[in-house]
Amino acid sequence: MRIGLYLFGFDPDIGGGYTFQDDVFRAFVQVAHKRADEFVVFGDHPAFPGFVSSLAPPENIRAVALAPPTFKDRVIEEINRAFPMLKRTVGAPGRIARAATQARLDCLWYVSGGAYEAIDIPYIATVWDLQHRTLPWFPELSMNGVWDARELRHRIFLQRASYVIVGTEAGRDDVRMMYQVPTSRIRIFPHPAPRFALDGEGLTAESARAKFRLPETYLLYPAQFWPHKNHVNLLRALRHLCERHEKMFTLVLVGSDKGNESYVRRLVKEYGLIDRVVFLGFVDRQDLIGLYRGALMLVYASMGGPENLPPLEAFALGCPVIAADVEGAKEQLADAAVFFNPCDSAHIAETIHRVSEDTALCQALRARGLLRAHRWTAEHFVSGVFSLFDEFSTVRQCWPQMGPCS
Repeated sequence: MRIGLYLFGFDPDIGGGYTFQDDVFRAFVQVAHKRADEFVVFGDHPAFPGFVSSLAPPENIRAVALAPPTFKDRVIEEINRAFPMLKRTVGAPGRIARAATQARLDCLWYVSGGAYEAIDIPYIATVWDLQHRTLPWFPELSMNGVWDARELRHRIFLQRASYVIVGTEAGRDDVRMMYQVPTSRIRIFPHPAPRFALDGEGLTAESARAKFRLPETYLLYPAQFWPHKNHVNLLRALRHLCERHEKMFTLVLVGSDKGNESYVRRLVKEYGLIDRVVFLGFVDRQDLIGLYRGALMLVYASMGGPENLPPLEAFALGCPVIAADVEGAKEQLADAAVFFNPCDSAHIAETIHRVSEDTALCQALRARGLLRAHRWTAEHFVSGVFSLFDEFSTVRQCWPQMGPCS
């Protein structure tokens, strides 16, 4: 078959989405030569073909940089999403559909999570979360038409997909219940542990503490400043620790501002935590590795799920993890993390206190985390996707290339 891959954005500042795509795509390049298929890889950035070339891809991979979407492209794509019955009348495919048709693809894999163009060529969707459905009250998921736009895109996109890839049973159940996609078309491939964390090529704990002037003991939370990342309840937990246990932990926050950082900083002042909270902004991977290595624990407070990458990064780097008990979290992290109620700041504080006082538990969490990190890698994920290609190939033989059945 001639198979397409679409990689969205590919910008390190998008956080976990970039990490996932980068790891999975690099693993794909390493094994694609074993396949008889031809692959066409689409990226949005003009430099994308150069990036692919730098990976020394096999001959059966060709990279294509898509032109930036024009105003007309955006209008066409929105019409196709909102009014699919008009597609036959308008007769104007979107940018990705045009590229897929020109490349004479048999199927297309949307590598990144999200909802994209529902093209007429068979495609595989990847879903990380459906937070606009599970957390509709957060402004970043609801205001200014965001909820409506996400709902329109996901409904058509997922229902038309040949397969939908999710990471957990909880994710499968969400897709099945919310969008009525048959179970037979949903496949569970767990999120792989990030390769940069498994390789561990970065700062030592001592170097990270020295570079960022951190104390010997600190809590780490890497998350962009969205409201659903729940920094606020974590700050309240820190205040509880100071007041009830006289535990003077330092909290290190890593991540780009997505509109909520000024509010978090204001609360830091109101709660009297200026000397206890460190804002580092976006840091590169080498620095992040050192921060994980030096942290007493990762406190992953996000209310979003069912899959998250920072706990997997911490697992690979021997950092104990406590995490919000959200849908799918226990399935993803199993016995390698201790869980807390993300809406109960007192419970967060008690969990931090309990784990910090239990050396044996911390050692057990490190050991279990390392096992989990190596249990499912990007190579495993790609192998699963290739199995979908093989399964679909017999179906694809039922009609000729570049056209519907006549």
